Amino acid sequence: MKKMILLFSHTLSEKQREEATQLWNVSEFVSLPKELQNIWSNIPYDVETLDNILKPIRDYMAKISNKDDVVLVQGDFGAVSMLVNESKSLGLVPVYATTKRTAKEYITKEGKQMKKSIFEHRRFRKYE
Repeated sequence: MKKMILLFSHTLSEKQREEATQLWNVSEFVSLPKELQNIWSNIPYDVETLDNILKPIRDYMAKISNKDDVVLVQGDFGAVSMLVNESKSLGLVPVYATTKRTAKEYITKEGKQMKKSIFEHRRFRKYE
């Protein structure tokens, strides 16, 4: 069985856990330690490069992972690109979650038009 390393800023749904377990043979879900999660969730917009910023996360991944572990990577586009490539170089399987979005529009009692989006997990897809 494999680990799923979670490089994203949300909580896995039960449906996502079930798919990871059944289809990807994941037996353990590994969240980032608090200090690394803080880095991942707050990628700065005003720096030229992310190399030094992401180094602690890259080092952590290399330390805890085994070949063919799954890495769920979602977030800042540049950071995602870098860590998808890093995952592949470590022999890991980077994936992202796909969803179905249902939008509902309604009018409030105050007459304001509102829109609510509901996202439902559909599957994990490998980064190619």
